[in-house]
Amino acid sequence: MKEKAAFAGGCFWCMVKPFKDWDGVYNIVSGYMGGHVEDPTYEDVKKGDSGHLEVVEITFDSSIFPYEKLLDVYWQQIDPTDAFGQFQDRGHSYSTAIFYYTDEQKMIADRSKLKLSTSGMFSKPIVTEIRPAKAFYKAEEYHQDYYDKQKNHYEEDRAKSGRDEFINDHWK
Repeated sequence: MKEKAAFAGGCFWCMVKPFKDWDGVYNIVSGYMGGHVEDPTYEDVKKGDSGHLEVVEITFDSSIFPYEKLLDVYWQQIDPTDAFGQFQDRGHSYSTAIFYYTDEQKMIADRSKLKLSTSGMFSKPIVTEIRPAKAFYKAEEYHQDYYDKQKNHYEEDRAKSGRDEFINDHWK
């Protein structure tokens, strides 16, 4: 059955590729969610006054790739203890959040967060919010599949961010 999931994990450029090649994942779109401005632009979101977070919205088949597995992939892309952004990207729009579309997704996300919180993997509390999904606004076309379209810039930016070091230190 096809469903949607939405995750905020800092810069959405870095949140597409980890989900891209899994069987049962059909589409990943970079965009904005959670704010109060209708149809925001990248500049609106980056300024920080729209209330939106950068997110990826994923269309997936839960009978092939269950929501629990999406969450496993998600947690391993972020620092869930940082409430003020992710890695080199600072500010509200780069905060982490799981946006749920159904009561079942909320229950699974809550359980997943609790499991991570009690795992002892992190010395600080898990601050990633679990919030109801709101209107999703697709980001500008140049942001879609940025890691592929602008490979050199993406790789340079990611290398400077500290994301890969954090992932290797905590998840390998």
